[in-house]
Amino acid sequence: MKNMFRALKLFFMLVLIPTMSIACTTSKEEEPNNDIPKLDNPITVNYLQENLIKSHPRLVMNPTIQSNLKQKIETDPVVKNMYEAIKINATNILDEPLLERKKIGRRLLSVSREMLYRMNMLGMVYAMEKDEKILDRINQELLKVSNFSDWNPSHYLDVAEMAMAVAIGLDWSYADLPQETINIAEKALIEKGIEPSWINGEKNASWAKGNNNWNQVCNGGMIAASLMIAEKDPELAAKTISRALDGLPYSLEEYMPDGVYPEGSTYWGYGTGFSVVTIAMLESALGSDFGYADYPGFKESAVFRVLCNAPSGWYYNFADCGDKRGKNGDIILAWFAANTGNKEFFEKDRFLMPADKMNKLSRLDGAGLVWLSQYEEGNMNEVPIAWKGEGANPIVVFKSKEDDPHNYYFGGKGGSGTVNHGNMDGGSFIFELNDVRWVIDPGNQAYHDLEKTGFNLWSKSQDSERWTLLTKNNFGHSTITVNNQLHLVDGKSTIVDFNDGEQPYAVIDMTPTFEGLLAKAHRKFTKDSSVSILIEDDIETTDSTEIITWQLMTTSDVELVNGGAILTQDGKQLKLENISHPNLTLSVVSLDPPPLELDRHIAGLKRIELRIPASEVENKSTKIKVRLVEN
Repeated sequence: MKNMFRALKLFFMLVLIPTMSIACTTSKEEEPNNDIPKLDNPITVNYLQENLIKSHPRLVMNPTIQSNLKQKIETDPVVKNMYEAIKINATNILDEPLLERKKIGRRLLSVSREMLYRMNMLGMVYAMEKDEKILDRINQELLKVSNFSDWNPSHYLDVAEMAMAVAIGLDWSYADLPQETINIAEKALIEKGIEPSWINGEKNASWAKGNNNWNQVCNGGMIAASLMIAEKDPELAAKTISRALDGLPYSLEEYMPDGVYPEGSTYWGYGTGFSVVTIAMLESALGSDFGYADYPGFKESAVFRVLCNAPSGWYYNFADCGDKRGKNGDIILAWFAANTGNKEFFEKDRFLMPADKMNKLSRLDGAGLVWLSQYEEGNMNEVPIAWKGEGANPIVVFKSKEDDPHNYYFGGKGGSGTVNHGNMDGGSFIFELNDVRWVIDPGNQAYHDLEKTGFNLWSKSQDSERWTLLTKNNFGHSTITVNNQLHLVDGKSTIVDFNDGEQPYAVIDMTPTFEGLLAKAHRKFTKDSSVSILIEDDIETTDSTEIITWQLMTTSDVELVNGGAILTQDGKQLKLENISHPNLTLSVVSLDPPPLELDRHIAGLKRIELRIPASEVENKSTKIKVRLVEN
């Protein structure tokens, strides 16, 4: 029955999807793990009254931090340069119209994010210089968004980012704002920010103990708002902060044990960015982060972030990750530098780029200026060049040393489709050599473009529409497919062996991905030289096995040759050696244009396949051996 279901699903995906609409389905919400480490949580009304700093600013900055920051702007070249960039951004905002409550699809998020950016830029400049023009603009911005009809509570990320924006703008200019503005903004923080997070005034919203970035962002926004209105409504503030400290571990658990953020590197930037700014707010306002920064796996995630930056400028873009990083310095990573002293996390050269040459700054770069000012170089722990990270979406990375001209980079992974923002990509990999990404991950695609068609993007069930997309299913990844069927969505591939020696290797057990179709599927990646990667698949078949397809995704030009293929890109070449099955010819499937109209279009995308019929497998056991090497 399972095989029949899979076959029907494949037919459905390839044939029916373009011409019919499908009812949306939702997966059952998982019960949170109650055995995870907890944060300290002494929050009561009395605790807030006794410990909350009475003056402003209190969010990220307090009078002591503010005084130190002013001094560092004068004496520290990095801080001075970044502040100049913030001033340029703030000046540009003055020429922009005030924000309007305009949604894109179901989201107001772009407006909330722009407001958070504006308050970070304008607020920081005002905190340092007391410029009346800047204060007037902060006042106008606060009044405008505070008078929106609501902050779109149906999509609570919008509320959370807006609440943090208003809290920061209010806090960093509090002493000089008109009292009427303060009253209106505080009322908005309560009525449009915090109160909608309490269903019927007492029940938690679903994100409060969720295991994804919504938890970090929404709880962070509610903490910011609560710290601002604590004097006005101490009971609401206390219960909201207390709920956050109880709920945050359910998202922080995802970093355990090694810091791999299962949603990918750009979502690390999102969730972790809101975590570090929340930590900074708790410390500045209450004198403690209640164990947040030292949660198991959290600080270790800085290594994950660094290792996901490939030499080409691309990310290791698994899950719903963006493709390439910007040219500006990583302000979130800089928080880890400030809290560890490790210069590997401090992108000094990027922060010293001419201020007028930087792209538009991040919406948290104003707050980030504080931890830039707090950085002091300490004992450096080098980021490894062969690394394994366990967790819900385990990965392995091999790279070359900085002085290696080949700029070697390999990333491989396990995991399952049920991971937040996950794909059917267990066993997949990417590969770079000589500044060329030869093996690609198809990456993410714009959510709204899919959602506006009625597409059900977010269900993680086996029959979800999500898995019809090339960016999400196994047909769009460099992995193995059996019988032309989808991977099992909850079949988790795990790293079962790893060695970081002279020829580092990792073994991924993919067997659960193919339940019933294969008796065993172990994939071994070995960096067997400075210019090659060896992929070995140890396969045991079952009576249900019909065909095994070895896949490689690339945008390179491909020439099939005896014993493999030659890939050409940017005037360079890579050889694919079909070591184990030279009697079988590779094939190339063009995916430009892609199979579905809704698929992401990637110029030149193609899938190289080695298709092995079950008849080629003797005694139900075979080893597929392919090597990629500089040509």
